[in-house]
Amino acid sequence: MTFTVIGTPGDRRVAFFTAACDVEPQVIAWPDVLRGAELAIEPGTLLRIDSPGEDPEADALLRGPGDPSRVGGGARWYATFTAALERIGATGARLLNAPDEIAVMFDKRRCHALLSSAGVPVPVALPQVESYDELRARMAAGRVPRVFVKPAHGSSAAGVVALQTGPGGRIKAVTSVAMTPRGLHNSLRVRSYESEREVAALVDALAPDGLHVEAWLPKASMNGRTLDLRVVVIAGEATHAVVRTSRHAMTNLHLGGARGDLGAVRDALGESGWRRALEVCEQAAGCFPRSLMVGVDLLVGVGWRRFAVGEVNAFGDLLPGLTGLPGTSAEGLDTYTAQVKAALLRNVLV
Repeated sequence: MTFTVIGTPGDRRVAFFTAACDVEPQVIAWPDVLRGAELAIEPGTLLRIDSPGEDPEADALLRGPGDPSRVGGGARWYATFTAALERIGATGARLLNAPDEIAVMFDKRRCHALLSSAGVPVPVALPQVESYDELRARMAAGRVPRVFVKPAHGSSAAGVVALQTGPGGRIKAVTSVAMTPRGLHNSLRVRSYESEREVAALVDALAPDGLHVEAWLPKASMNGRTLDLRVVVIAGEATHAVVRTSRHAMTNLHLGGARGDLGAVRDALGESGWRRALEVCEQAAGCFPRSLMVGVDLLVGVGWRRFAVGEVNAFGDLLPGLTGLPGTSAEGLDTYTAQVKAALLRNVLV
């Protein structure tokens, strides 16, 4: 059985997946797809859709020319991306991840609503806002002093703002967005803004592409660092987990977060708490039954008893050096080898 991958040639994800296959897969570059090139995919091939991220050419085709580090253009990016997904879905290939489900995962508002309707624990979402003034009014009405403001379409914490307010007009926004004379740009350094003028300008600049706002769930911590979990679910089974820790609100590893001690977290949760954590991730993945793999960002509340799903990621399997949890079907396997194994099994059973 052959595989085809739509991705970025040379990207680590594609390289890792290729290494997991017995026969080197065909790789179709995202820029070719986005330009409307004919997709020469043999009917029946197993097709993996991978991330178009970190490819400047693909980025320019998705949201227009400009510095790839700039913040904004998410609405155009999403419209172009979902149109391409529809073309891919019409190829007749056997898809490992369903294009319409990927589209939902890249719309934070739709994804949150789907999870909530299925009974998956999620942070409380505020009504939709279109400006900083409207955001503050919603926060006041709901008596919510701390929120996460997220671009409706995005990934890797790009444009995300952790906002907290306090008595006397105090305000603090933590984000990886740099406000420069050239506009807003993503950076690898998390920074704080503590004047209302700056915070208002930041939120108002993000708002035109759509925002999703959630109440800030205070997270558990260990050794002075807050933490959450990235859990990879393959074929409905939670197979891989990594602890992400940070001294600030953003735990993303590329923003200075560090991998934590999974054993220590399991001990803190206790066996029943650990099982519940994995069950919540599997429940979230169950909302996307035609996607072989999803990466679930699981928030662990202070006290180690409460869980909430912060994100479900279509391309959340880039966890180099991590092997499957003991006792799972992926024990001893990396995320890519485990997916190839599951894909071949599913192909035999269908």
